[in-house]
Amino acid sequence: MTTSSPFTRRIVTAAMAMGLGLSALPAFSAGENTVYLETKDGRVTIELRPDIAPKHAAQLKALIRQGFYDGLKFHRVMDGFMAQTGDPKGNGTGGSTLPNIPAEFSQAPFKRGTVGMARSSSPDSANSQFFICLGDASFLDGKYTVVGVVTSGMEVVDKIKKAAPGAPGGAVDNPDKILTMKLAQGAR
Repeated sequence: MTTSSPFTRRIVTAAMAMGLGLSALPAFSAGENTVYLETKDGRVTIELRPDIAPKHAAQLKALIRQGFYDGLKFHRVMDGFMAQTGDPKGNGTGGSTLPNIPAEFSQAPFKRGTVGMARSSSPDSANSQFFICLGDASFLDGKYTVVGVVTSGMEVVDKIKKAAPGAPGGAVDNPDKILTMKLAQGAR
């Protein structure tokens, strides 16, 4: 694997930042699984992982194509843990009109920059909500679905407004929002 293209350099940099060897990286098709999440502070680039969570990745892509995530709040943000979004109700109880997705647990670890699917106590209840790990969260390994990884823009994720200390469930007052969320393939 060479590091000559910007796409490859992003993947390699993300893997190294997460302590992964290059052999741990999946083969990505440039653009097909690349997501651009725009916030008031800049762009976050996410590579979806259909190699380990095909149904979850497909659902996210379908919702992104619909513009579902545009304007949604980061309703639950816990410093050092994660930033959660994807709920049209903005309180952690909502989802899309698409059906819930059966769990696709894998051996992929929850490290800083990992994108995971939020769910209720039922493993098969993921729908539209997802979170980005702000720090390592190995206690989630094998219990939640890893659906992607941030390949650039973690400094933007770090700026997402966090819940006040002691806020119930990490609920954020006047939360930051996703301005737009688009797939790179066909993105403007």
